[in-house]
Amino acid sequence: MRIFAIANQKGGSGKTTTSVNLAAALSELERRVLVMDLDPQHSSTDWFGIKNTGKEVLGIFTENGDPAGFVREAGTPGVDLIPSSPWLVGAEKILAGEVGAETILRRNLQRLPPDRWDYLLMDCPPTLGILTVSALAAAEELLVPVEAHVMALSGLAQLLQTVELVRERLNPKLKISGILACRVDARTRHAREVVEQLRERSGPLVYRTVIRENIRLAECPSFGRPITQYDPKSAGAADYLALAREIISQEGS
Repeated sequence: MRIFAIANQKGGSGKTTTSVNLAAALSELERRVLVMDLDPQHSSTDWFGIKNTGKEVLGIFTENGDPAGFVREAGTPGVDLIPSSPWLVGAEKILAGEVGAETILRRNLQRLPPDRWDYLLMDCPPTLGILTVSALAAAEELLVPVEAHVMALSGLAQLLQTVELVRERLNPKLKISGILACRVDARTRHAREVVEQLRERSGPLVYRTVIRENIRLAECPSFGRPITQYDPKSAGAADYLALAREIISQEGS
């Protein structure tokens, strides 16, 4: 099982959109995917239409809960979800004084059955607090969605610094799987220039695939469906399927 943290401390970068739609695209390519919603705003959970959640993922941190016990069907074939809930808002405060809090998630994820899923995608909150650091400590790979806006580039530099600290202190195995340009409006010079800057600065770390600005992607959360189900012929569906193929292709390299 490949374990990904999908993280960027800047809000609006496309973390949840990527977590949900990449999971669905991978499932279209016959991969089994588990999404873990680590965001107290529970956007992935809401997108999949999961209601009446209890403490859910918080129990993994505070009660030494077995992650497999919180898994729910996401309503998309081949995709399961460990939901978030408003309870997770208190995680930072609860874990602040806990020795080794950053490694609780990693230890408990080792209890997941190794052959049940091909991918685990952790949708991280838009901060670099304990939940995101825990995901980075538990992950093997980091996928960084970046909005095609010049202000997003400075936030990327800060995240990459945090990754280096996590590698040094908590998880030397963590690698950057790729940087994903999102919300790319190819009609604007600004968006094209930002993507060019990303490629100049980060070279092969930047995925060939870009996620184009697409109204259908913006609509599908309201219908509780990923883009591959909501509008499989849209540009958004094509882009996430291309990303899924690119990620699968990494396994042969």
